[in-house]
Amino acid sequence: MSSSEIVETEAGDARITWFPGKAENPLTLAVSHGAGGGIEARDLQALATALPPQGVTVALVEQPWRVAGKKLAPAPKTLDKGWRGLWPALQKPGHPVIAGGRSAGARVACRTAKELGAHAVLALSFPLHPPGKPEKSRADELLGAGVPTLVVQGGNDPFGKHTEFPDGAHELVEIPYADHGFAVPKRAEIGQDEAVTLITRAVGRWIGTLREC
Repeated sequence: MSSSEIVETEAGDARITWFPGKAENPLTLAVSHGAGGGIEARDLQALATALPPQGVTVALVEQPWRVAGKKLAPAPKTLDKGWRGLWPALQKPGHPVIAGGRSAGARVACRTAKELGAHAVLALSFPLHPPGKPEKSRADELLGAGVPTLVVQGGNDPFGKHTEFPDGAHELVEIPYADHGFAVPKRAEIGQDEAVTLITRAVGRWIGTLREC
């Protein structure tokens, strides 16, 4: 059963919705949304359903601008400020926290991971560059995370296909045919449910390797 709490930050009130895992396997995955949507995103909801039975507590984080009902995300510095402000609420004694997010949320997680002491980073649909502008790369944010990082990327993501990502200290999983929101076209060789399952399996497997370290 999920529960929500409001957390005050310098950027405004944020909201955390908790999906608790088994207490004997303390590990928290905190994931935030992108600039164009909220925690209702299919990948975030799928993780909140699939991971708690595996002993992972999932915290879906809504940035202050979403809680305030605004339609446009603020500047990256303000997003980082909100994330930093709610981070203490994510930390429970003895519970390592994996920082994560999709799209803009993934950028926030990468930019702040090392300073906040994140155990690892999960980057869903990392926006490597604006659509059609590969010269404006954000690879430095990804490569600068400083902790183990998993990138889960759609095969047809206009913000960066898996072949465009640089080599570095991160693992990359491609979801075939999927776009930036992990939607797959009807003509694809895999269905929507299968695409989502590929995401949850990849993340679950990766978290398992972190526990073994």
